[in-house]
Amino acid sequence: MRHGFVKAAAVTPDIRVADCIYNAAQICVRMKEAAQKGAKIIVFPELCLTGYTCSDLFWQEQLLRSAKHELHQILFASRGLDALVFVGLPWEKDGKLYNVAAVLSRGKLLGLVPKRYLPNYAEFYEARHFTPGNEKAEWVEFEGMPVPFGMNLLFCCKDMEGLVAAAEICEDLWVPNPPSNRHAVAGATVLVNLSASNENTGKHLYRESLVKNQSARLVCGYIYASAGEGESTTDLVFSGHNLIAENGTVLTQSQRFCNETIYSELDIHKIRSERRRMTTFQNISGEDYEKIPFHLDLSDTELTRFIDPAPFVPSGKEDREKRCEEILTIQALGLKKRLMHTGCKCMVVGISGGLDSTLALIVAAKAADMAGLPRNAILSVTMPCFGTTDRTYRNACQLTKKLGAELREVVIKDAVSLHFRDIEQDPEKHDVTYENCQARERTQVLMDLANQRGGMVIGTGDLSELALGWATYNGDHMSMYGVNASIPKTLVRHLVRYYADTCEDEQLSGVLLDILDTPVSPELLPPEDGVISQKTEDLVGPYELHDFFLYHMMRFGEEPSKVYRLASLAFAGQYEDAVIKKWLKIFYRRFFSQQFKRSCLPDGPKVGSVAVSPRGDLRMPSDACLKIWQIELDNL
Repeated sequence: MRHGFVKAAAVTPDIRVADCIYNAAQICVRMKEAAQKGAKIIVFPELCLTGYTCSDLFWQEQLLRSAKHELHQILFASRGLDALVFVGLPWEKDGKLYNVAAVLSRGKLLGLVPKRYLPNYAEFYEARHFTPGNEKAEWVEFEGMPVPFGMNLLFCCKDMEGLVAAAEICEDLWVPNPPSNRHAVAGATVLVNLSASNENTGKHLYRESLVKNQSARLVCGYIYASAGEGESTTDLVFSGHNLIAENGTVLTQSQRFCNETIYSELDIHKIRSERRRMTTFQNISGEDYEKIPFHLDLSDTELTRFIDPAPFVPSGKEDREKRCEEILTIQALGLKKRLMHTGCKCMVVGISGGLDSTLALIVAAKAADMAGLPRNAILSVTMPCFGTTDRTYRNACQLTKKLGAELREVVIKDAVSLHFRDIEQDPEKHDVTYENCQARERTQVLMDLANQRGGMVIGTGDLSELALGWATYNGDHMSMYGVNASIPKTLVRHLVRYYADTCEDEQLSGVLLDILDTPVSPELLPPEDGVISQKTEDLVGPYELHDFFLYHMMRFGEEPSKVYRLASLAFAGQYEDAVIKKWLKIFYRRFFSQQFKRSCLPDGPKVGSVAVSPRGDLRMPSDACLKIWQIELDNL
């Protein structure tokens, strides 16, 4: 349970209709098995102790008495288990019958949650047997002990802050205002659903959508356990479709038409972080809720859920292509609006033959098309200097010509050399001054050309560089509109590749593919034997690692030890733990020390959930202290 992870299980046991003895035995076996595998929250289907399809047998005293007796057996079996368990059964109260979830832990019945919305249409006849549950808890007696009975029950773990569970039953989720809505704003971070959803053609897609979307709207974990084989097939078939979702993502789901147990880990810290961030997630006081404590041992949770090593990039080809087209459109529309507002008729782009400037030029071309401007309204400027290689120079020129922009070459060697003389910089001393003089000269050339043309300089720097501060202050750090400011480097590559695959120009595609194959470099140091000598990732670390760190640190506020743990799993077999640790420490050091560069960024469009604009997502003091993060980093 370290770092907020708690393992959950959704279980569909084998049952026999109306055979409570058999069903209880199966529930006990599966409950113990799930607990032994580390599950701390275990959810069984609706009315699984009797079977959902008992129909008028629910009126039989013998069935109701047997269900209560077998509940006692399940409680007895749970005494030594470290888990919170939800089991469905019928329950008689004040002469009425209710469809309830019994909530138990370590041999104790903690509460009974009745179903509120009883379907009585199509194949469902629940109102024939059951009464809708009340929200406010009342008290019933079971084996001489008072037990809260009502929908408004929150089960609060005393050993893990933020782990609060609540329950609803099947149809409760399908109505316009599910009980889980109120449970979540009252504080529940984990919602469970005991269900008996029969199978119709295509229904599983709607069911999956419901669970996924409810977990997104409520910013919660959602565990859905449904009835399966063993229920009566007189008129219906049940598939045992179980799902575990979190914040709009289905973490795992079962195969249909086979009774199985699914497991995944819910990230309670992530859920709490999202709720803190969202000012529109309005909590209610929860005064009309009973808060029932339970205990769990704080054992470590082995993570089996998928940790995406490229969280900014969709994994599926179709989704990735749709995302790339959407992002390019957002970038281009942002630039088009700025052009129309300012009346600029020219876009000035410094083109180096590298990835970032390539993407900026592509966006400028799309913006020109949208604004009804000719492509030669783009002034593409190549500025060879000490580190420029033939390969990048050639690609920059060919790319400009293929996209229809105007090409301008300004060799800046003499200007930089003169500046070296003015400030008494030894040209043989290849230090940061040597490099930044070139970067700032490039920016000066672009700015002055933009003034000449009545245009604007289009920034090329990306999100990853801004996070690391890998930009020359008032050099490539500055522009008049930064189209790549919220695009991480890992995504830049995919955007360029997408354009290469879809541009329908074989020569242009060839240039773009060669650019993709070129090492990332600012080319500020002389090449060695005509080959790039200064490779960015050798200096600051692999961008795929830094983008991973950035996503988890910025998006969810995760602490360094958790980011390290997740990275070690995501990149297992690719990077050794020591390597990940090294670059993680550098990431945090650079992120905190370089905020002053981000505090004065040019405007630029936000395209994803992580951005560092000082006017939007990251309002951070430039002199924030790293110390408390550094302490944890030192202890990794």
